[in-house]
Amino acid sequence: MTLFHVLDILGIISFAISGSLVAMRKKLDPFGVFIIAFATSVGGGTLRDVLIGAKPVFWMKNTEVIFLIIASYFFAIIFRKKLKYLNKSLFLFDTIGLGLYTIMGTEIGLNYNFHPIVIISIATMSASFGGVIRDILCNEIPVIFRKEIYATACVFGSITFLILHHFNVNESIIYASTSFIIISIRLVAVRFHLSLPTFYTKK
Repeated sequence: MTLFHVLDILGIISFAISGSLVAMRKKLDPFGVFIIAFATSVGGGTLRDVLIGAKPVFWMKNTEVIFLIIASYFFAIIFRKKLKYLNKSLFLFDTIGLGLYTIMGTEIGLNYNFHPIVIISIATMSASFGGVIRDILCNEIPVIFRKEIYATACVFGSITFLILHHFNVNESIIYASTSFIIISIRLVAVRFHLSLPTFYTKK
């Protein structure tokens, strides 16, 4: 099993738990919780595969993904009472998933020899659009469209990956550095209430 495959598994698990936590907070029934968990896990990757023309999309040709989501879904339900601080747990799993999916999106973009701008775009969409689908289905304004720094962290993470890759840095160091950048940006932004400016026009 390669390091890339391990990161893929961790990303799926993180986003499945993240989706389950949001759905349970919204008091959805068990089926609704599973649908949100599934959509959060595969939403960004599905969009990525559709854009690059990969057929079938990744989870259709690898049933391991579906079983991982099911296992993560049951884990979130069984241990929901132990996850006492749901908002903190949600932030943790969502941020981990964000970092891991940015890495995968960037790696796939490099394998297709896309222009760096295209690679960064694919990585950002791959990492953040699962959360967009989750929030829309749960009737919330997606995090990516709010002031909170979210997609911006993916952009900086992907740039970090590309720079280190250009200088032929060891793969493990690239993965660790990219994850560290994304997680650090999210943590610092939340800790010090940093956000992007918004546009507001008086009526």
